[in-house]
Amino acid sequence: MIVDSELLGDFVSTLGRLDSGAPDCLDSSTLARALYSSDASIYRVVPTAVARPRSVEEVTALVRAAAEVGLPVTTRGAGTSCAGNAIGEGLVIDLARHLHTIHQLDPEARTAVVDPGVIQASLQDAGRPHGLRFGPDPSTSTRCTIGGMIGNNACGPRALGYGRTCDNVVSVDLLTAAGDVLTVRSGESADPRLTRLRELAEANLGVIRTEFGRFSRQVSGYQMEHLAPENGFNLPAFICGTEGTLGIVTRATVRMVADPPYGVTVALGYPTMPEAADAVTALLPFKPVACEGMDRRIVDVVARAKGASAVPDLPRGDGWMFLDLRGDDLAEVTARAQQMTAASGALDARVVSDPVEAAALWQIRSDGAGLAGVSLEKLAWAGWEDAAVPPSDLGAYLRDFEELLTAHGLHGMPYGHFGEGCVHCRIDYPLDADDGPAQYRSFVEDAAALVARHGGSASGEHGDGRARSALLPAMYSPEAISLFGQVKGILDPDNLLNPGVLVDPRPVEADIRVFAARNSPLTLSHPQFAHDVHQCTGVGKCIAENSQHGGVMCPSYQASHNEKDSTRGRAKVLQEMVNGTLVNGWDSPEVAQALDLCLACKGCARDCPTGIDMASYRSRVFFEKYRGHLRPRSHYVMGWLPRWERLISAVPGMATVTNTALKIPGIKHLGRWVAGVDQRRPLPTFRPGGPARKGLSAEHSTTAADAVRAGRSSTAKHGRVVIWIDSFSDMLGDCDLSAVVAVLADAGYQPEVLTDDVCCGLTWITTGQLDGAAKKLRKALDVLAPLAEAGIPIVGLEPSCTTVWRSDAQELVGDDPRTAVVGKDIHTMAEMLEAAGWQPPSLAGHTIVAQPHCHHASILGFGPDRRLLEASGATVTTVGGCCGYAGNFGVEIGHYETSVAVAEHDLLPAIEKAGPGAIVVSDGFSCRRQTSDLAGRRALTLAELFASHLQHH
Repeated sequence: MIVDSELLGDFVSTLGRLDSGAPDCLDSSTLARALYSSDASIYRVVPTAVARPRSVEEVTALVRAAAEVGLPVTTRGAGTSCAGNAIGEGLVIDLARHLHTIHQLDPEARTAVVDPGVIQASLQDAGRPHGLRFGPDPSTSTRCTIGGMIGNNACGPRALGYGRTCDNVVSVDLLTAAGDVLTVRSGESADPRLTRLRELAEANLGVIRTEFGRFSRQVSGYQMEHLAPENGFNLPAFICGTEGTLGIVTRATVRMVADPPYGVTVALGYPTMPEAADAVTALLPFKPVACEGMDRRIVDVVARAKGASAVPDLPRGDGWMFLDLRGDDLAEVTARAQQMTAASGALDARVVSDPVEAAALWQIRSDGAGLAGVSLEKLAWAGWEDAAVPPSDLGAYLRDFEELLTAHGLHGMPYGHFGEGCVHCRIDYPLDADDGPAQYRSFVEDAAALVARHGGSASGEHGDGRARSALLPAMYSPEAISLFGQVKGILDPDNLLNPGVLVDPRPVEADIRVFAARNSPLTLSHPQFAHDVHQCTGVGKCIAENSQHGGVMCPSYQASHNEKDSTRGRAKVLQEMVNGTLVNGWDSPEVAQALDLCLACKGCARDCPTGIDMASYRSRVFFEKYRGHLRPRSHYVMGWLPRWERLISAVPGMATVTNTALKIPGIKHLGRWVAGVDQRRPLPTFRPGGPARKGLSAEHSTTAADAVRAGRSSTAKHGRVVIWIDSFSDMLGDCDLSAVVAVLADAGYQPEVLTDDVCCGLTWITTGQLDGAAKKLRKALDVLAPLAEAGIPIVGLEPSCTTVWRSDAQELVGDDPRTAVVGKDIHTMAEMLEAAGWQPPSLAGHTIVAQPHCHHASILGFGPDRRLLEASGATVTTVGGCCGYAGNFGVEIGHYETSVAVAEHDLLPAIEKAGPGAIVVSDGFSCRRQTSDLAGRRALTLAELFASHLQHH
């Protein structure tokens, strides 16, 4: 069905009549439609409008108006549905944006009353002080909503011990397609629709008892077993997994379970993953609350993406199971773990009691979906990603499944909840090939037949959605399929709610996103860009609170909580730009709106499990948009800042004159306007004495040519190192080069400051002037490459500039082999100090707030800096997130409020909590400026901090 503008107009008019304020929550803009055209599935369905209701009353008005005019309705929580459950062509209702209140948590009754948009992790946080938790814990628990979990009957690793969502729901308020709200509880109900539902179940008990509820992860279809008399006509459990096709949950009472205080993780190694699966039934009697399986392919990709240190020592083998055992007595839990290990038949085993190490093991699993999607030679996709079989059949199923992949010429990385027989797998279907959809359908139909032969379910926890609803006849009889239609007819007779899902389903090969864009002009002209933006699968880690765990992504979303300001939202808009039928061209207003508040922090380059680098995409968009056109003023002023710095420094006394002039009110305001700088931002000052690189004595200065002639060796214990001065450190503000020299010398190096003029082109990159950036980089290679080729380490000062050589330069001038050589040879000061085994001076008694530059944390890695600070004996708080200044972003007109909001999320609270006596440390020029501007505190560089205490060393 195609929804026309006249129908939309009728809907808006009807909605206003029912609730005069409700139209305010509607958004039918092209931007909104682009943002909500996809979830975490392979599908794309552009909605007619999006609603973000602020109350249950508005939700009710929306559904009543939609029913009156015949506009289809699809509800959405976090938008992390892998099967296309949360997209639709009519009205998409976002229940997460405003409806996220925990109304009550009763520790004695062990229940909580929640809105549908409450995030699972938020409910866990609320229950933790009482020793309670919500049992199911999907890998998306940091952003998935309780309403969405009810819709899909979500499970997660610990559903083995704590139950599925359907096992933990007491009652729900269900808004029906008729526009009334039913409070649904177990047992009898006076509502005639529910009476008819009970009668339907009683008339079909033979089908229900033989085909449904055969094992815990039989999630596909409607879970009719809950309507059987022996299960107490458990309507709340039945509603779980109906995927918004029978009603909309507007409030739920859920069961909280006790979380035993003691736990150990057992890691078991087997020759192969199927052999690990064969052992599952021998492990279940020991009552693990989680039993997860994976093989070396997943582990290797974690090591490649995050470094070998991200993977704790694993038992021998190429297939593993991780099991979580918990209890009220540590000795009993440990004994049970040892007994289970003895019965496991494993090659090797480890019992891990250290919570940090155990958390690292489980983190491998939680990032599995996204990592698996980018671990193969080609992009891998959802679609057949959560099939389940009875655990006793799991090993045999995995062997057959691998054979099926081979027969279809496909590749995947299976892993999953082995304790309940549920297997996740992202597969490299050629979805963008001309016959891609046909190949996809052929595989999933064969896969459905395979899982049915093993007595399994096409879905084990994600629901069927658009990906598997059409496959239900492979596992259910015609009588069971007919039952689904009759249930739908009772509660949604006009097929208003989430049409195309479960009943009268869309073909599995319809509406595939990358297929629709395969021959678009932009795909053909920029294939790499099209490929890169489609790496985003929508798993939504960018909308989670990542900074509390040291993450950076996504600072703008944490400031605004608008989907357009998330990494995922931006990627969806760029995907629509690639498609070209909704969003048109590099210069489209929707692209501009989506990218406007991107700080180019590169947090997603590390934190996004699918490898999105939005900063790079943003630069490319700017480059293409302004190619041959006039740019914003800030691109010429701040984008060319190193050029202006050099012009000013070339004239003796000009820096002082400029600094003085920019303090005069009229000139100062004019200067900000010309530069595109917000009038509330103080302007940095130019270094009066000229470039810093020329201010040191000859003993600590060198040209690249002289350093190459001298070579690496010197009288210093660790030899010669060259300090490269970037444009910020060289000509702006407060860089103390003598501190860097002193600390490196103390560590046993012979530090020499490079006097050659070397610019990495960072400001050209961030403003999308990529041709100019490439020229700067090639010129810089002429200076730095000989040093690197001579084996002389190069020490960078400004993290964002050092980062260029490890990321952007590889993309812009990677065709020059010298780029890779320089990228490997350039280091942070902390890396060099750690390599020398240097012991920092004692800072015992001091409190330090360390703000890593976002590029430092995301690309370079802040580990060496953090370890040095901790080794000093100081009390150290390492701030997550971004400071909000982010180069030119934080000073540009239109960005001030967001910049401040980002700082208020992590940096400013950390400084305030640490107290006035704390030392703030950051090597990032932007971070130091933000700290000065907003907190009135001067942040020190790491070198300044250590150098000031060397006399006590």
